[in-house]
Amino acid sequence: METVNDVGRMRIVGGSLALDYVNTRSGPPAGPPDDDVLHRYDDLVAWARHAGVVTEPEAARLRRQARARPDDARDLFQRALGVRDHLDALFRTVATGGRPSGRQLARLSGDTAEALAHAQLVLGDGHYRWRWTGHQDLGRPLWPVVHAAAELLTTGPLERIKTCSGCRFVFVDESKNRSRRWCSMEDCGTAAKIRRYVARRAASRH
Repeated sequence: METVNDVGRMRIVGGSLALDYVNTRSGPPAGPPDDDVLHRYDDLVAWARHAGVVTEPEAARLRRQARARPDDARDLFQRALGVRDHLDALFRTVATGGRPSGRQLARLSGDTAEALAHAQLVLGDGHYRWRWTGHQDLGRPLWPVVHAAAELLTTGPLERIKTCSGCRFVFVDESKNRSRRWCSMEDCGTAAKIRRYVARRAASRH
């Protein structure tokens, strides 16, 4: 099972920034999560840096802002957890072949509109992309996340969104034959192989 006690050791295996954010909690495939990397606003900034959402200078500015505005940072962090809960439920619905509810879609629409209010279209390397502004805004780590969620839902291969067979991680199956079962072969995949090996050894003794 992938564990997330330390942000710096987290594997980025979701195939989408939105799913990587959902995967900041881990646990068994069924039931509630039992491990969480996010406990305070600074953890959110640390994850955003680890995932490439913000640069180190941006992260430093956000940490300074959080120290200067602790109440606002706590409020924003609680909102960030709510966004994660929302995206978790939405993409688990998709992964099981369901359709997100109208309420879920309305919330994502609103969050995305708010995020894009802090973005500008710019030309770089021959194509246009969104550039995020407001680098000292405490909400900065969330904007690319909700935008990625909307992009995945509107343009992504929804039939390839899956949940890991060994833990609660969600990922986009980018394998050619769509046969990926694990968040990571190095973690859940290896653990499954070990369990099968132990079971075979035990069976051979009887």
